[in-house]
Amino acid sequence: MCTYSGGLGAIITSGVDIWLNTPEPPMEASGTSGMKAALNGVPNLSVLDGWWIEGHIEGLTGWSIGDPTLGKGENRDHSLDAPSLYDKLEHAIVPLFYHDRERFMDMMAYSIAINGSFFNTQRMMQEYVLNAYFNR
Repeated sequence: MCTYSGGLGAIITSGVDIWLNTPEPPMEASGTSGMKAALNGVPNLSVLDGWWIEGHIEGLTGWSIGDPTLGKGENRDHSLDAPSLYDKLEHAIVPLFYHDRERFMDMMAYSIAINGSFFNTQRMMQEYVLNAYFNR
């Protein structure tokens, strides 16, 4: 058992190659687990909901599940998400992981450089202060 703050998160992300996130849109809370994974060099594989709508760059910071043009939220056809997930795993992620490790490691670095530099507590607090206190 981890006794220090963030210990469980460190254990969870330390051995992960892909961060799979499948919330029921639009129910993603804040997405901090995916952000923590990105900060630790783990590309995300997620439905386009929450922070991943902004953080997603297909094939660079990770992959999306489903087709975002098929609707959003309650109007979205989620029955197509499983085939999309399996298709991405079979045709994009697994071949990249096993046959092009350099490119996969580039994605890990992009996850840190792009998402880690933008999705952080400093930016969040700055936005909260500006929007909550100075934008009345």
